[in-house]
Amino acid sequence: MFSTHSLSFAYNQQVSFQFPDIELEAGENLLILGESGIGKTTLLHLMAGLLQPQSGRIELMGTLIHELSSGQSDRFRGSHIGLVFQRPHFVRALSLQENLALVQHLARRPPDKSRIKEVLDGLGIGHKLNEKPHRLSQGEQQRAAIALAVVNRPQLILADEPTSSLDDKNAHRVARLLKEQASTTGAQLIIITHDQRLKEEFPNTITL
Repeated sequence: MFSTHSLSFAYNQQVSFQFPDIELEAGENLLILGESGIGKTTLLHLMAGLLQPQSGRIELMGTLIHELSSGQSDRFRGSHIGLVFQRPHFVRALSLQENLALVQHLARRPPDKSRIKEVLDGLGIGHKLNEKPHRLSQGEQQRAAIALAVVNRPQLILADEPTSSLDDKNAHRVARLLKEQASTTGAQLIIITHDQRLKEEFPNTITL
C-alpha cells in the first residue's frame, strides 16, 4: 500500500504547494493531471524521497519515506521505487543491457541477465540488448526507460510526463506498457502529467 497525507512543500515564501491525499492498494493505478507550475514534478520528487516535505507523511509498505536519511532513501528507492522520466537517463558509453545491470548493482542486487532479457522481451526490445541507448529510436528509448524503472521489480512506479513528447498512438502504447509492467510485478503505478489524452486509460484520476 502507498499513501500520502497532508503533504506540503515550499521553495520559498512565494512558491509553496499543498497536495491532495493519495491512497493506493497493491496493483492500483493513478493518473495525476495538472498544468505547468502546479507542482507536479515537486509531488513526484516528494513521493520518490528526492525531496523532504515541509509537512505531511509518505508511506510505502509500512516505511515512512519522509523519515529516511539521505542514504537510507537512496537504498529504499533503488529497491522499491521505479522512476520513469520524460527524457530517459542512460549512461551513454554502456549498452542497454549494461545500463540495466548498473541499475541492479546500484540497488545492491546481483546481476541477473535473465531478468534483464525478460523485461526487454516484454517491452518488445529484447533484440536491442547490446545496442547503445542513444542509437535507439525515440519510442525504443521510452521503452528502455520503462525497463530501467521495472527491472528491480519495484512496489511503486512513478512516471513523470512519460508521454508528452509522443504522438497519440505512441502515447497510448507507452501508457499501456506501463500498466502491463506494473501489473506483472503487482506494483502501484502513478503517472504525473499534463497529457489529457491519458484520461481514457486511467479511470482513477486526480487533478491538481
